[in-house]
Amino acid sequence: MHLKTILLFLLVTLTGVKVPKEFNARVIGVVDGDTVKVLYQNKPIYIRLEHIDCPEKGQPFSTKAKQFVSNKIFGKTVKIINKGKWHWNRLIAEIYFDNHKNINKNLIEEGLAMHFKKYSKNKEYALLEVKAKQLKIGMWSLPNVITPWQYRKQPK
Repeated sequence: MHLKTILLFLLVTLTGVKVPKEFNARVIGVVDGDTVKVLYQNKPIYIRLEHIDCPEKGQPFSTKAKQFVSNKIFGKTVKIINKGKWHWNRLIAEIYFDNHKNINKNLIEEGLAMHFKKYSKNKEYALLEVKAKQLKIGMWSLPNVITPWQYRKQPK
């Protein structure tokens, strides 16, 4: 058995939840701008929003990103589309709400998240970020933006 297969098996076993590529679930928590908790078949699952990275706690716009996600999807039943990837016990996915709106893309459009180019080559997300930068929306209104991944590497 391949190591990836074994790890995926362990993650599914540890979380106790096996999910299809597309499923609906109710959002029961918002951890931060890019991580939410949903209830699927009476089991909680953490979802890490794919393609994006929101400002970390302590960075400008971190609280606004979390509040934006809460206002849009908390308590709602959403559609989750994933590729079966898990990272740190979180399912990597895109979340759709209110007739096909994509919360991942909305965060980029509002300048509340960056395109996470290290893990995503998606051109649509890249273009949404360029547009938000040009319009100086959200975090892009600041003179010196520190990426969340740079911020995480800084000594505490």
